[in-house]
Amino acid sequence: MDSPAQASDDSGRQEPAKPATTATTRRRTGGRSARVRAQVLEAVGVLLLEAGYDGLTVDAVAERAGVHRTTVYRRWGDVGRLLADVLDAASDDTWSPPDTGSLEDDLTALNQEVYEALAGRGPNVTTALIAAGFRSAEAAEALSRFWEHRYARCAVVVTRAADRGELPGPADSRALLVAATAPLYHELLLLRSAPDPTLPRRAAAASAAAARAGAFGAPPR
Repeated sequence: MDSPAQASDDSGRQEPAKPATTATTRRRTGGRSARVRAQVLEAVGVLLLEAGYDGLTVDAVAERAGVHRTTVYRRWGDVGRLLADVLDAASDDTWSPPDTGSLEDDLTALNQEVYEALAGRGPNVTTALIAAGFRSAEAAEALSRFWEHRYARCAVVVTRAADRGELPGPADSRALLVAATAPLYHELLLLRSAPDPTLPRRAAAASAAAARAGAFGAPPR
C-alpha cells in the first residue's frame, strides 16, 4: 500500500494526487491552473521537509513555487488547506493493489510499499505529512480520507483470496488489511525500530495465517 508521498510522486507522472477541502480546491482544471497547483504542492512537500510544519507558511510556499502570494491565498487560504490538497491529490492517482495470486504475497507486496516509505533514515515526506496531521485539523481530515481510499482500494485483495478459496468464508477486508500493515507503522513510526527487511513478509504471513483460521470473519450486518 503506497504512502501519501509515494502517491503524490506517482501522480505527478500521471495525474494529480489527492486534495480537496473546498469546491475550489477540488475543481479539475488544466493549463496554467494545473501547472500552478503542481508547483505549489511540490513546494509544500519540499518546505515541509526543509523547515517542518512550523516553517511552512503561505508566503514561503508562494516564494518557493514561484507564484504570487495572492494566488496561493486566494486558492488555498492557509497552510491547513495546502496540506489537505497535497494529501487529497495523492488520492487521485491510478494506483491499484498488486495481484500476485496469493493472499500472503499480495499483503507482502502492500507491506513492502509501506516499508519503503517509512524505513529510510532521516526526514521524509510521508512521516512529515503524518506528523502534520497532529498539528492541522484540515491535514488530519485529509489524511483520514487518504487511508480510507487506500483501504477501500485494497479490499479487492481480500475478495480475491476468498474467491480463490484461501479463506474459510467472507472476511472483513479492512480488519485484515489493518492487521497486516499495523506492525510496520508501530515498529517504524512509534517505536522507531531499526529497519528490518523481513518485517513486511512476517507481518503479512501472520495476518494471512490468522485470516485462513477465520480470525477476520465478515462483520455482522
